[in-house]
Amino acid sequence: MGISENINDILLDIKKLSPYPEKVNLVAVTKYVDIETIKEVLKGGAYILGENKVQVLTKKYEELSSYSINHKWHFIGNLQKNKVKYIARFIDMIHSINKLSLAEEINKRAKEHNRVIEVLIEINLFQEDSKEGYDYQDFLNDIPALLSLENIKIKGLMTMAPYTDNEDFIRNGFKKLRELKDELNILYFNDSLTELSMGMSNDYKLALEEGATLIRVGSKIFE
Repeated sequence: MGISENINDILLDIKKLSPYPEKVNLVAVTKYVDIETIKEVLKGGAYILGENKVQVLTKKYEELSSYSINHKWHFIGNLQKNKVKYIARFIDMIHSINKLSLAEEINKRAKEHNRVIEVLIEINLFQEDSKEGYDYQDFLNDIPALLSLENIKIKGLMTMAPYTDNEDFIRNGFKKLRELKDELNILYFNDSLTELSMGMSNDYKLALEEGATLIRVGSKIFE
């Protein structure tokens, strides 16, 4: 099965399995994927082209600019400070922000380019040793400062966890993430948090069923 067929199957699954299909974005993650494969992904109808390495995006942009891409560029994955300089030029949404200092740097550069950058806040839901993402209490403490950043718009939550095929683990993770989203919407965000993403599930169908509104598809799906 080729790239186009795979993507079309996923688009059908989005309509069939997601409780909110109109909110789902299909992201084609392009880390280590060559330019010709990226073009095939675009032809196949992916909504959004993701890029794990911002430096690579700058090299690929000119070659892809001739394509009619009606969606926004997204950055997929954590963002280090030394890569922030690329975002205001190329990217409309950062997949995740996991510290206030990084949010402040992104806000500064977005302001310089008259941009508003949409973000997901990464929560350290599973207490992994890598400590990727905010501990929840630290995030609560930083919310006033984050909300004061005029060029950043917080769209939702994500979490990272070990890749697993354990369905109960995946479902319980999404359940907890939804609960946190609902709690934050009541306390701080007035129902403006809409997106959920979990960088852990090998089963995008499960993610759809459990209400994910941002679906990340790795290169393996196209092989």
